Amino acid sequence: MDFHLAVNLERISPETDMLAVRDHTLEMVKMADDAGFAVAWAAEHHALEMTIAPNPFQILTWWAEHTTNIRLGSAVANTAYWHPINLAGEAAMVDLISNGRLDLGLGSGAYQREFDRMLPGVAQTDGWRYMQEALPLIRELWAGDVEHDGEFWQFPKSTSCPKPLQDDVPMWVAARAPITFDYAVANDCDIMSWPFTQPMSEVEEYRSRLEHSIEAAEGEWTGQWAVMRHAAVYETEADREAALSAVRHVLGMFGNLMLKKGEVIDGFPEHIPFSELEGNVRVDPVMLEENLMFGSPDEVIAKLKSYEALGIDSFIYYASMGLGMEQQRRSFELFVDRVIPHFS
Repeated sequence: MDFHLAVNLERISPETDMLAVRDHTLEMVKMADDAGFAVAWAAEHHALEMTIAPNPFQILTWWAEHTTNIRLGSAVANTAYWHPINLAGEAAMVDLISNGRLDLGLGSGAYQREFDRMLPGVAQTDGWRYMQEALPLIRELWAGDVEHDGEFWQFPKSTSCPKPLQDDVPMWVAARAPITFDYAVANDCDIMSWPFTQPMSEVEEYRSRLEHSIEAAEGEWTGQWAVMRHAAVYETEADREAALSAVRHVLGMFGNLMLKKGEVIDGFPEHIPFSELEGNVRVDPVMLEENLMFGSPDEVIAKLKSYEALGIDSFIYYASMGLGMEQQRRSFELFVDRVIPHFS
């Protein structure tokens, strides 16, 4: 099992200095590069201070200039918001600038609020249809000239400029639903899954879906499977309480977007009362500490061993959860120094 880092430019309140956020985010990526992490992931979101990522490829280009070995991935670009020629070219440019370190992650979008602004009239629940049309088309555009007359895009003969340096750019799909696992396996894509705050049984269910998809494809899948969790490693009670408080606060904001409750004021989602949160955004502290990658180094090692036993190829350390920047670095240092050596 190898390790990836997902980190956002994240502001939880207007008092947070944007330059400090910028510098902190880059520092985390450089730490991951130095520690031998396989991939650093940048998201795509719009008009939200808690995930400042209007163009993941711009972020990856920035990281490329300050790193040496770590691969650079979009987790994930929302295909519904992009024209395929533009998406193929932007992604290929990252591969060129980074000397062949691009991993292209594609997805269907998370929030109806974003669709209402970026693609009015389209339901977030239809985002997967855009992704399934765009993914094979990007491969064709990278290969050479192609004409396209699809459901969502039509264009005469065209190609991607530039082309990627890599002959075979890793393509990732964000998958939770069975239909998305089926599509990813059928198209021989790598898969990333985020079980939010759900227990380990949710991850086990994803494993079952993956196995069914591989069986349906008659074993024709050469990809890898990664699972992402919010992570916090701590050794003191003060750091433990800070981590739980931070993630609960962020879940209150995340619940605003997922459950379509509350307003977003100048990019900051209003915090939803804990009593109104449910499903993927439940905030019971005992449940959170058990389900997320939270705990002492020894506790985190034990949790990761269960992921490894389930056959997960990569664990994505999700650093962004409203935690103070100094403690976020301290947690990551503990993970690098005290946890990773047990999986070398």
